[in-house]
Amino acid sequence: MLDNDYYTYRVTWSAEDNEYVGLCSEFPSLSWLADTHDQALQGIRELIAEVVEDMRINNEVAPEPIATKRFSGKFMVRVSPDLHRQLTLEAAESGISLNRLASDKLRKNPC
Repeated sequence: MLDNDYYTYRVTWSAEDNEYVGLCSEFPSLSWLADTHDQALQGIRELIAEVVEDMRINNEVAPEPIATKRFSGKFMVRVSPDLHRQLTLEAAESGISLNRLASDKLRKNPC
């Protein structure tokens, strides 16, 4: 296992495989299938530890854990000119900025 394992793990049921699948957000191409939720989590964590160690040995840089990254709170989104106009009008009619409108909409409909 990694000493400081700050990677983002998730375990979900795979109906296709009829097993639990362990996933790691920072390594989206890797997964681990197991009969139980706990085994899937343990398996993906051990796999990630092996991959990170292999990367270290080969002087490769492992992905930074999402949990330790600093975020500015800013990101750009490209939309069609028509949608841009529609959202600008909606924001103006609501008496708020376009940024506030977009932030509110994202908060109401999280991924």
